[in-house]
Amino acid sequence: MDKKIIIRVPATSTGIGAGINSIGIAFGLYYTVIVEEEMDRWQVNHALGDDVPRDENNIIVQTILKVDPTIKPHQLTVMSDVPIGRGLGSSTTAIVAGIKIANALGDLDMSIDDEINAGSKIEGHADGVASALLGNITVSYFNGEMATTVKTDIPEVINALVYLVKDDGSHDKAVYKDEVSSVDAVKASSATNVLVASLMNNEWTKATEMMENDAIYTDNIYDVVPELEVIRKQAHQLGIYGTFLNQSQRSVITFGTSSQLNELRNALSNSNLAGVMRLIKVDHTGATVRGE
Repeated sequence: MDKKIIIRVPATSTGIGAGINSIGIAFGLYYTVIVEEEMDRWQVNHALGDDVPRDENNIIVQTILKVDPTIKPHQLTVMSDVPIGRGLGSSTTAIVAGIKIANALGDLDMSIDDEINAGSKIEGHADGVASALLGNITVSYFNGEMATTVKTDIPEVINALVYLVKDDGSHDKAVYKDEVSSVDAVKASSATNVLVASLMNNEWTKATEMMENDAIYTDNIYDVVPELEVIRKQAHQLGIYGTFLNQSQRSVITFGTSSQLNELRNALSNSNLAGVMRLIKVDHTGATVRGE
């Protein structure tokens, strides 16, 4: 390899509305991997903590070797502002980075569809992988072998206020119903259909209303995740819709313009929320590769 390869992958969130394992979004927090010289063994340099391996056990390397076991070891340097374990796709970004690296080092000539399929087989679903690779909002279906994905653009003025739930173990209760009645299934399906149609037709107001459909959540969802109720109610008082609990249960996300979300953040400052709020842009580009 004559020059370094730099991979940059955006953070993601999944589970928008009732779109479990289907609808994902990319955010402007990034996981960057610099592929450096060939080595006798894999070496992954990072400052992500001792729980993240620095050798061939790292998820990036594991992914590279799943895609192409013949690729020789290299030194990798990782820099990331994607919080770990907070529902913003920290593992997905590493997997997508590994796929991009394998494609580059192995001269595999993988298409985006090939990369989405490879990542979906590793993760078991396509939503996060598709959004990380393509950016914006994606809607995906994965049957275990093949993923089908459609991407749609979010208005440039839309950002997200992301509330990172305090990681104290209190949010590990089930948030989805064990069994969904036919009535709730129809409600969830109808809302998701309208959500997707609204996104594709650029009817953002309708889309944000459908994001708040809770038919598949447990009936006591506000008891399980009280922050969802607090943030949603305050947002509604300000005329802001589009607050949902992401699929990991680790983040509550609200969409809006930067002025709307700053107003919401200020209004929530006296709500005694234990977690952290971050105003984040939507990523419109997806994963990038430089230096090939």
